Amino acid sequence: MAKKASAGGTRIVPLGDRVVLKRAEAEAKTAGGILLPDSAQGKPQRGEVVSIGDGYVNDKGEKVALTVKEGDRVIFSSYAGDEITVGDQTYLLMRESDILATV
Repeated sequence: MAKKASAGGTRIVPLGDRVVLKRAEAEAKTAGGILLPDSAQGKPQRGEVVSIGDGYVNDKGEKVALTVKEGDRVIFSSYAGDEITVGDQTYLLMRESDILATV
């Protein structure tokens, strides 16, 4: 069964091998203590899994569950996923294969 992300009564239910992530907050200060303006802050390639699909069907026709689970902290590729705004929250919807590692 797919886990669901919800914001303000609207639920996001990813299908198949899709995963919904909440992107980590951008760093507002450098390691040296310099404050960065919003325009200089890069979008982090880290996030937390909010909900997952129910898996994918392999070549043999068998349903395979996803390896990540709700609550996992992950690193993903730069251009992975599509941003989706639900209420005042912004999420990323991507395939599990776009996730590079768990942290």
